[in-house]
Amino acid sequence: MGYMEQYENWLNDPYFDEKTKEELRGISGNEKEIEDRFYKDLEFGTGGLRGVIGAGTNRMNMYTVRRATQGLANYIIKQGASGKGVAIAYDSRFMSPEFADIAALCLNANGIKAYVFDSLRPTPELSFAVRYLKCTSGIVVTASHNPPEYNGYKVYWEDGAQVTSPKDTDIIDEVKAVKEFSDAKTMDKDEAVKKGLYNVIGSEIDDAYMAELKKQIIHPDIIKEMADDIRIVYTPFHGTGNVPVRRILSELGFKHVYVVPEQELPDPEFTTLEYPNPEDPKAFELALKLAKEKDADIVLATDPDADRLGIYAKDTASGEYVPFTGNMSGMLIAEYILRERTKTGTMPENPAMIKTIVSTNLADPIAAHYNVKLIEVLTGFKYIGEQIKWFEENHSNNYVFGFEESYGCLAGTHARDKDAVVAVMCLCEVAAFCKKQGITVWDQMIKIYEEYGFFKEGIHTLTMKGIEGADKIKEIMNRLRNDPPVNFGGLKVVEFRDYDNGTRKDMLTGKVSETGLPKSNVLYFELENDSWCCARPSGTEPKIKFYMGVKGKSLKEADEALEVLRKAVVDRI
Repeated sequence: MGYMEQYENWLNDPYFDEKTKEELRGISGNEKEIEDRFYKDLEFGTGGLRGVIGAGTNRMNMYTVRRATQGLANYIIKQGASGKGVAIAYDSRFMSPEFADIAALCLNANGIKAYVFDSLRPTPELSFAVRYLKCTSGIVVTASHNPPEYNGYKVYWEDGAQVTSPKDTDIIDEVKAVKEFSDAKTMDKDEAVKKGLYNVIGSEIDDAYMAELKKQIIHPDIIKEMADDIRIVYTPFHGTGNVPVRRILSELGFKHVYVVPEQELPDPEFTTLEYPNPEDPKAFELALKLAKEKDADIVLATDPDADRLGIYAKDTASGEYVPFTGNMSGMLIAEYILRERTKTGTMPENPAMIKTIVSTNLADPIAAHYNVKLIEVLTGFKYIGEQIKWFEENHSNNYVFGFEESYGCLAGTHARDKDAVVAVMCLCEVAAFCKKQGITVWDQMIKIYEEYGFFKEGIHTLTMKGIEGADKIKEIMNRLRNDPPVNFGGLKVVEFRDYDNGTRKDMLTGKVSETGLPKSNVLYFELENDSWCCARPSGTEPKIKFYMGVKGKSLKEADEALEVLRKAVVDRI
């Protein structure tokens, strides 16, 4: 059925409600808009759904959410796992509570219990709740750091991580098998509550989650000693982090935590932000203003679902606040944990740290220095969560820390997804430790660079919407795959990895071997001089991302080398 036929069907089928039809009548005659809304089904990818809210098959709405949930319910039933239930959380976005209820009532209509949080909660707390409640699965309704017109839906399995192979593709197949929107079940909420199928959860999970976070503190005595001296500015970007972040810092004893008032309360419009992403320097404008007023040591921001952390820290030399990338903040926390656990004798046996393939190579010498095994996984924190599960099953290693370049990390195994709440807590402990030494966290970052090398990373992103954009992204990947460059900006390619084919080719000898990782549409170019670049289409947005990294003998040299590499990568597109 073509996009215009789909449009007419939604207008005329009695299954779709009048509000939906009214919205669709409003775009009558706008063929480009009709095409974008109906040229395909909103893809249920390996992580779930994400898209613009609105009427249409290629939009987030009650019908696409219900159909996706019916597919998940069918999979759960086929697994014989319907008795354990599904935990559901949601963020502060438009339609998040409504989508959470739509998912819950679809599960209920299939005889599966739902445990729904009483108000918005962070994504990592949902990950924790799945295991705490011994659920079969979990759903979090969020579009993470996307603009306000987006929402999304992520699926977790009983280990608390987002679903990985083969479950992800099996669930996708079940969702695709729900051919008609009307085949998705639902039921009355009052009836679901009466039958014990719809259950509300809240403070018990919060308390248990907080207790687990505190187990990651290494030096509670230093926090207590320095808590009155540290000044922290924090913004939740109108999202879910406000309550848990303030609670954990308060309970640990930090006395001077200043929350950006304009961004404190939930706001689905994200009125004060162009883009609610801690990777965006413009998003820190209000927080930095408050930091200067309060003479803060560190400035922290969590994204709307509180799984990513962005930070600025004061530079002693200039008195200015310096931004940290996700790689930098991840390494600041990791180096502290590895160093202090080694010193205090609290490092577990066979310790392991995990990073994704597009994250900084600074992790390599740090892990080696502390005799910690370093494991690389594909992009996506679910692969880090998967490693934790395997460690527990085969007793091979003990997880110490995991991170990815996109401002996400996890200390501890209470969750199986990146957790900005525990990252805030760890970062504030690092700040207290540094304050006791008479330095700032930026000073500490420079010390790490001086010891292990000045590693610097960057990213270049192209957004390409619609059919033409999807075709262009495919064309770029095919060109790089079929005719791989032999150099970038004068740096020779020494190894070319095609993760979709599962191959790695030594460009000097021609020898081909296996990557050892699952298939993924990712191309990685290892370059000389400890440099690299990587191309990867986004799995959740109409984007293609180019990651790159270099190593220099100083920050200035690394910055200059990165700019040369960035220009060379862009020229290849």
